[in-house]
Amino acid sequence: MKVVILAGGLGTRISEESHLKPKPMIEIGERPILWHIMKYYSTYGFDEFIICAGYKQYVIKEYFAEYFLHNSDVTFDLSSNSMTIHNNNSENWKVSVIDTGLMTMTGGRIRRIRKYIGDETFMLTYGDGVCNVDLEALLKFHRAHGRIATITMVNISEMKGVLEVEPDGRITSFREKEERDASLINGGYMVFNPEIFDYLDSDETVLEKGPLSRLSEEGQLMGYNHEGFWQCMDTQREKTKLEALWASGNAPWKRWQEAQI
Repeated sequence: MKVVILAGGLGTRISEESHLKPKPMIEIGERPILWHIMKYYSTYGFDEFIICAGYKQYVIKEYFAEYFLHNSDVTFDLSSNSMTIHNNNSENWKVSVIDTGLMTMTGGRIRRIRKYIGDETFMLTYGDGVCNVDLEALLKFHRAHGRIATITMVNISEMKGVLEVEPDGRITSFREKEERDASLINGGYMVFNPEIFDYLDSDETVLEKGPLSRLSEEGQLMGYNHEGFWQCMDTQREKTKLEALWASGNAPWKRWQEAQI
């Protein structure tokens, strides 16, 4: 199953670093947060990624083009203009980085990668948030209810999309957060059937507005409740929080062992 990652926005709320690189390439523990997200998915066996790039998309392409240089010991023989890679610490990933436009909205970005998805169910998340959601349970939940879309629900006080949910998990309303609201929000880590493309009209389509609202009205949007760790990286303060968790050695999203070089 393919994993689609939205990584094309301007990242204006963390402009201290995003003026130099796309927000998903801002580093946590000397690795882009995009890498952390992909690494987490791969621990569940999801190794094929489609990255919806836009702003400074060449930075993402160059990172994967030079992945060996970032992650392995290398000997350069300048006399023969050759390179030898030692202790290859690459990943078993297939990564497609697609330029989905500079100002394209989230739904429009997904619409642009339709030909890379085909007629398949796929996972989708944002390129700026990590969590410890059980992806196997999430996918099982999605397949069991038989509806078009599943989003992961988390409890946190943030200005995100607000959900109103029936006891069986069916989402009856999806809208922008207001001050009067509680804190059950869309945390990303979504699963979509290919019918989602019927709800994406143009580059101007915002996934979190028209499409998800329509799906909720039609009874086609379900919420998977996640009570564990979830954290986005919208601000420098949130980046510092994630850095501290990683440095502590107890980052909740780290399910893998570090390779020994």
